[in-house]
Amino acid sequence: MRTLAEKALELARDQILIQYRYFAPALGALRFTEKDGTGELAADGTQIFYDSLKVLEAYKKEPASVTRSLLHILLHSLFHHDFLREGKEEDNWNLAADLAVEAVILELNQESISLKKDIRKLEKLEQIRREAGGMTAGRIYRRLQENPPAFDEKEELKRLFFVDDHRLWTGIRELAVTKREWEKIRERLRAELNSFSKNKGNTEGLRENLEQAVKERYDYSRILARFMTMGEQVGVNEEEFDLVYYTYGLRQYGKLPLLEPLEYREIKKIREFVIVIDTSASCRGALVRAFLKRTYQILKSSESFFSKINLHLIQCDQEVQRDDKITNDADFENFLKNGELKGFGATDFRPAFSYVETLREKGEFENLKGLIYFTDGYGIYPETMPDYQVLFAFVKDDDKTPGLPPWALKVVLEEEELEDRGEKP
Repeated sequence: MRTLAEKALELARDQILIQYRYFAPALGALRFTEKDGTGELAADGTQIFYDSLKVLEAYKKEPASVTRSLLHILLHSLFHHDFLREGKEEDNWNLAADLAVEAVILELNQESISLKKDIRKLEKLEQIRREAGGMTAGRIYRRLQENPPAFDEKEELKRLFFVDDHRLWTGIRELAVTKREWEKIRERLRAELNSFSKNKGNTEGLRENLEQAVKERYDYSRILARFMTMGEQVGVNEEEFDLVYYTYGLRQYGKLPLLEPLEYREIKKIREFVIVIDTSASCRGALVRAFLKRTYQILKSSESFFSKINLHLIQCDQEVQRDDKITNDADFENFLKNGELKGFGATDFRPAFSYVETLREKGEFENLKGLIYFTDGYGIYPETMPDYQVLFAFVKDDDKTPGLPPWALKVVLEEEELEDRGEKP
C-alpha cells in the first residue's frame, strides 16, 4: 500500500509541476512522511503526512483528488495560513483558509484537477466573494466573524471545502522549513508568475493571496522610532565593553581589570508623543480600539516605554473631544478597558494640532518628537507644517487613499493587521 500511495503522490506532484512550473521551489521544500490516522493528507507547514490507505481510497474514487489535495496543502503553506492562525478564532480561521485556497484553485481552471463538487463550490464562493469583498483568508475570516452563517450553512461549507486537518499547523517546525525560508520561496514565486502563468488559468487570486502573505507587516517599533527621544538608562554599554580584556586583567592582575565598563548607556526610548484618534462617523469604534490595543502590544513587546512616559491620547472629529494623559502602563491598560470614544461628527484635523500647540505652550511637553493620527484621511489638513514629525495611519478599505500634505508621513494598514494576535502585554 505504501508503494502504491507513494506512486499516487509522485503522480500528483508531477502533475502540479507540469501545469504550474512556478510551484517547483515550494513543492521541493515539503517532504512526505507516512503517518496512519492523518486522513488523506495533512501538513504542519514543513512536512506532508499521508495515510496510505486513505490516499489509495481517494485515488480510486476520483484520481484528481490527490493532486487537488496536494495543491490545496501547498497553497496553505505559501499563503502563511499556519502562522497567521495565531490569535484567531480557530474554527472560522480554518474555514476561511480552506475557502481562500479553493477559490484560487478554481480560478486556475485546470480540467486535470477538477472535481465533481466544484460546481457547488463555485456557487458558494461567489456569494462569499460579494460579502467579503475579496477572497483572501483575512477578508473571509472577518466576514465569518462579523456576519456568521447559520449553523446548517456553515456545516455545508465545511463539508464542501474540508481537505486537510489543520491541527498539525501548531506542530514543531525547527527541524524543517523555517518561516524565513518560506518567505524567500514566496518572493521567488511572485517573481516567476509573470514568466510561467500564461495560459495557466486566472492567477489574480493567487497573486492577491501571495501579496497578503509576503507583504511586510506594519512594524510599529520601526514607525515609532521616528518619534524617539534619547534617554539615559543605567546599565553596561555592551558596544564599548570588551569582556576578553576585562577578564584577562582580573586573571592576570587580581582585582585590576584592563577595561572598566561604562556604567551608563544611552538607549532610544519612546518618551513623549501624541496619538490622535479620528472619532468621526467613518471611523468605527471597534477598529479604533483594535488600533490602540495593537499599538500597546507592540510597545510593550519591544520594551519601548520608560517607566514614566508622557503620552496624550486625543480624540478629535471636527473638534477635540477628549484628552487622556498616559504616564505609565496602568494608565494605558485602564484606557483600553474603560475609555470612552466621543465625537462621531465630521473630520477636521486642524483642531488637534492647535490643541497640541496649546499643550506645548503650557509646558506639557519638554521634547515632543511626533504625532500619530489614526484616521480614514478624509478631512481638512493644517496649512502649515509643525516642527515635529507627523504620521497619518490609514486603514485600507480600498485602493484609494487621500493625498497628504508633503510634510506628513503615511502608513496604510490592513484591518486584519489590527486583529488581536494573542500577544500578552
